[in-house]
Amino acid sequence: MTHVLETERLLLRPWRVSEAAIQRALWSERDPRVPPHRRIDDEGRPTVEDFEEGIRALHPSTTGLLAVERKTEGDVIGYCGLVAAGGPDGEPELAFELLRRVWGQGYATEAATAVLDWARASGHVRLSATVWDWNDASRRVLAKLGFTETSREETTHGTNLLTTRDL
Repeated sequence: MTHVLETERLLLRPWRVSEAAIQRALWSERDPRVPPHRRIDDEGRPTVEDFEEGIRALHPSTTGLLAVERKTEGDVIGYCGLVAAGGPDGEPELAFELLRRVWGQGYATEAATAVLDWARASGHVRLSATVWDWNDASRRVLAKLGFTETSREETTHGTNLLTTRDL
């Protein structure tokens, strides 16, 4: 996603290399129930440099995780976007994650609504989203957006819920 999505309070845009520390901060704030390969490991990886490399390697695409920037403050507070072919029928998967300091202010719902509108305008007919059963906040956001649970997968790290939404 190479363009910018805009809401009343937010800009959703491609990441800048200078924002790699924010991506690392998101990883460092993750709940300890998140699988270890999605958290900072005992050696401190991924590092800021690892995230910088990842941002440099991004190529224009119809999917991707956009930086969520607050317009008034000018700070990046997380990401929201589509991950390619995450759903059971090959539909893209909605993904979002915000820094804890901005939780509970409606930013996730606002950003995800912009991504849903973009997905619909781009011709997608359905999206999926996965969420851990213990992640009540993200489950509430998905419910507000009209996603419904379609299946559950028991893993060694807990129960992962698959939700879908027709556009």
